[in-house]
Amino acid sequence: MCKKISEYGLSLVKDGDGILTHCNAGPLATSKYGTGLGPIILGLEKGMEFHCYVDETRPLLQGARITALELKNAGADVTLICDNMASIVMKEGRINAVFVGCDRVAKNGDTANKIGTSGVAVLAKYYGVPFYVFCPSSTVDFNCKTGDDIKIELRDGEEIRTMHYKKAVAPEVKCYNPSFDVTDNSLITAIVTEKGICYPPFEKSLYDKLRGHR
Repeated sequence: MCKKISEYGLSLVKDGDGILTHCNAGPLATSKYGTGLGPIILGLEKGMEFHCYVDETRPLLQGARITALELKNAGADVTLICDNMASIVMKEGRINAVFVGCDRVAKNGDTANKIGTSGVAVLAKYYGVPFYVFCPSSTVDFNCKTGDDIKIELRDGEEIRTMHYKKAVAPEVKCYNPSFDVTDNSLITAIVTEKGICYPPFEKSLYDKLRGHR
């Protein structure tokens, strides 16, 4: 399933492209190729080269701890950046596509993924960079009408204040720490599944690709 997703995704980029990632959607999360990282890893196997810019993905740093490691081990050209640097690398023309995974897709194409994904999508829209979401068909929930129906987990604020630091990096103040956010379907260029690439309008394309024609 992941290889099929990767093959479809690889058709969306070309040799030498710069690709921005957020959070982790690689082999450790799924299988050999992963979803969002799959096209990169498969392309490397075929002799292609990509310039990968990896968002650290605060506050748990999945991008820094996992994605950077997986892409380095796969032989990719990897540059780790802080989350708030995504805008400047897009403005400088370094990014040709954004690849992200997702944890849930609503019927209308809204997608829930690690916190910060929606912000990256907004930036990509502004700078004219294609924003691609990768997931197996099982991630699409046709009983969930829109992203508004997806409940977002709120996590311990200490992940922001103290995790990864020897001493607290902030005073004892209230912290707001949602673990996910929802990217509006209007910001998504395509959703890539093992059954094909779905383009807007997503309510129709997701149904047609995953459940057959009406």
